[in-house]
Amino acid sequence: MKIIEQYSEKQFDKIEIGFAKYIGDYAIRINFKDGTEKLVDFKSFLKKSQHPSINKYLKENLFSDFKIVEGNLNWNDYDLIFPVWDLYNGRIE
Repeated sequence: MKIIEQYSEKQFDKIEIGFAKYIGDYAIRINFKDGTEKLVDFKSFLKKSQHPSINKYLKENLFSDFKIVEGNLNWNDYDLIFPVWDLYNGRIE
């Protein structure tokens, strides 16, 4: 018996945020490491939420205090985080 394994040499790039800047009114300009840039508006998502742990981020000082952790936006030690793919597509639902 002979087991043969084939491996693909194709490299898959991980989507990561390189830089992000809060520009006001719950919008963040996000630059991804692949050169893509998106302006993501979080306002409608935050306003629609009825969950206190999310709508507390309608306080602009809390919302604007995010960090980039492992290539993604992160608020208050994972209290609020979004799938990086959604950010890359510019859609928050």
